[in-house]
Amino acid sequence: MAVDIKNLNHNQLDELISKAQSRQTELRKEKVGKLREKINALIKAEGFTFDDVFGARAPKSKRAGTTVAAKYRNPADATQTWSGRGKRPRWFNEALKAGKKEKDLLV
Repeated sequence: MAVDIKNLNHNQLDELISKAQSRQTELRKEKVGKLREKINALIKAEGFTFDDVFGARAPKSKRAGTTVAAKYRNPADATQTWSGRGKRPRWFNEALKAGKKEKDLLV
């Protein structure tokens, strides 16, 4: 199936590219699936499990993605808070430059 791309307009080319990329993604997923099946069959044939060969997967951390309570609050705008972790926000640095102390900004 040969497509004469010289006769296609811009929209038709975009559509063709999109379809080709989708098909390429599908083919890749199929190939990965077949490879996984081959690997698992080989592992089973040798009498091992996936975890024996590659090690058990570490469980996800329970703390990952948890939010931390605010520790500092901007006196000029009470909606701006900071947990005390990571980079200091601008309002925090500006308050320190203005003569405030960290303990003055505590929630």
